[in-house]
Amino acid sequence: MSLDKIIVIIVGVLMVGITYWFFLMRRNRVVNVTGSITIVVSGGYAPEVISIPAGKTTKLEFFRKDSSSCLEEVVISDFKIRKFLPLNEKVSIDITPMKKGEYLFTCGMNMFHGKIIAT
Repeated sequence: MSLDKIIVIIVGVLMVGITYWFFLMRRNRVVNVTGSITIVVSGGYAPEVISIPAGKTTKLEFFRKDSSSCLEEVVISDFKIRKFLPLNEKVSIDITPMKKGEYLFTCGMNMFHGKIIAT
């Protein structure tokens, strides 16, 4: 086997390993919230995963820094919420999850995702 084939195999195995780690092994840090939290919208959502108490109202403040048209809207379908996010302005959304579970929020094009965990 020639040297170039060996290099291609090694690089291929490394790329498979990196892809597996990035998509399947990556763990998002969960931020515990009581009352309110600011979620920065810039190339995605930060923090991406939040934990809130079930049965209590929590204020989510989305602050959009990214001018991408994809991120100009946030959708929380389980609560039937769809809000426009003006650039460099905070938009407050009050939610009250009545039962424990996971609720997703996305951009208007469903390309960027976040998660609300009600405990």
